[in-house]
Amino acid sequence: MRHTIRAAAVIAASLAAVGTLSACGPSQPEQTGTGWSYTDDRGTTVTRPERPQQIVAQVSSAAALQDFGVQVAGTFGPLVRDDGSVEPEAAGLDPAKVTDVTGAGYGEINLERLTALQPDLLVSGKYAEYPGLWHLVEDQEKKVAEIVPTLGVQQSGIALPAAIGKYRELARALGADVDSPKVKADEQAFHAAAERLRGIGARMKAEGRSILAIGGTKEEFFVVVPGRNPDLDYYVTELGLPITTPNNPDQASGGYYERLSWEKANTYPGDIMLWDARSASMTPEQMMQNPVFANTPAAAAGRFAEWDAVAPMSHASYAKIMNELADQLESRLAA
Repeated sequence: MRHTIRAAAVIAASLAAVGTLSACGPSQPEQTGTGWSYTDDRGTTVTRPERPQQIVAQVSSAAALQDFGVQVAGTFGPLVRDDGSVEPEAAGLDPAKVTDVTGAGYGEINLERLTALQPDLLVSGKYAEYPGLWHLVEDQEKKVAEIVPTLGVQQSGIALPAAIGKYRELARALGADVDSPKVKADEQAFHAAAERLRGIGARMKAEGRSILAIGGTKEEFFVVVPGRNPDLDYYVTELGLPITTPNNPDQASGGYYERLSWEKANTYPGDIMLWDARSASMTPEQMMQNPVFANTPAAAAGRFAEWDAVAPMSHASYAKIMNELADQLESRLAA
């Protein structure tokens, strides 16, 4: 199942979602003699007779929880591409070790397959502008809630480290050892990768160079608003990467993008094009078929770097992503 950029923007999130989000700390779990409870980022207190064991999660939530030591039984959302490779959104998951309960259309779940798993808990991301959970349309969410309690984790409107922290605390509540040597090593790797990007950002600013985050469909060209995405916002505000903010975000889509016709694909300059690497977005090769875009200096020189727009919120995930981005940026800057 694939989703379009437009669907992702409208649905909230994701591409990532406009409202004011609380940047409060992670919710605190409670394990008592009478059961398990956890107050999620919707303000909903989820209760179970005992700590959940059989967990179903949206793919990026599942991968984040796995990185913090929680195994999931089932997933929903983009898992495997047509060529058999794992979607970046689900990076780290082994499709053979989870049951895919994704339904036929965007935001749908195969309810029979979900029920067969006898789940204790369903987890998904939560975006500011929409009351529901990511990858669940309203009617589906209601049907899912009749089968299993749902839990929402905020992952927009807050800094990337805070978003990662929310999954860490949920994993702790679910019984994982989130202070293990592996988790600590992942966190150290995250900070080391961040410092690499900080150095690249300082160099680019000194040289007067910029990055433009983009995506596209056959109908439209998108310029991403970095401040609406936890990762790009972190890269800009904390690490100093010079990612351009477009002037006219489309408020109907949550302010995540400025939507342009392909005839205006040269509206914003950029020394490096950071392209949305999800399967719903066009590849650089496809974008290059448009002559306006192909004639921009960055495109003509082949200066592209990948953006994993909705990657799992974990230190392990983003250590890898930031190191790969640093490698690409260093290579493109040298070209």
